[in-house]
Amino acid sequence: MAKRPQLTGRAAILAVVVCAIAMSLAYPVREYISLRRSIAELRAEKARVEAERQTLLARDRQVQDPNWIKRTAKERLHYCGPGEKCFVVMEPEQGKEQAAVKRPAPPPWYQTLWESVEAADKGTGRRAVEKESVGQ
Repeated sequence: MAKRPQLTGRAAILAVVVCAIAMSLAYPVREYISLRRSIAELRAEKARVEAERQTLLARDRQVQDPNWIKRTAKERLHYCGPGEKCFVVMEPEQGKEQAAVKRPAPPPWYQTLWESVEAADKGTGRRAVEKESVGQ
């Protein structure tokens, strides 16, 4: 009895058709996935912009309030209304105290260079230690 081949002509044609269908669907599926991702990103961007819009609307309503304007003028511009006595308390300058603390100057560049040469010569430099640990 003759042995039938494992791969018949029909099976080969079927395999070619299945591969062609898979290849023709690959690009549209990839585009679909990328478009879904961009839609999700745009929705997140829309939510962020909407939250910023609501914040700006609240600030706009706040700016329209005359009491807020007066309070802000007093706080930020040190405005005094007619008949009011206003005082401004000045804090001592912090910069002078910080300037008094002196930091030691860094060593000159040639001293740093010479120290690195000596460390390399002794084998205590950073690269020399790394190479020894890698080699073991």
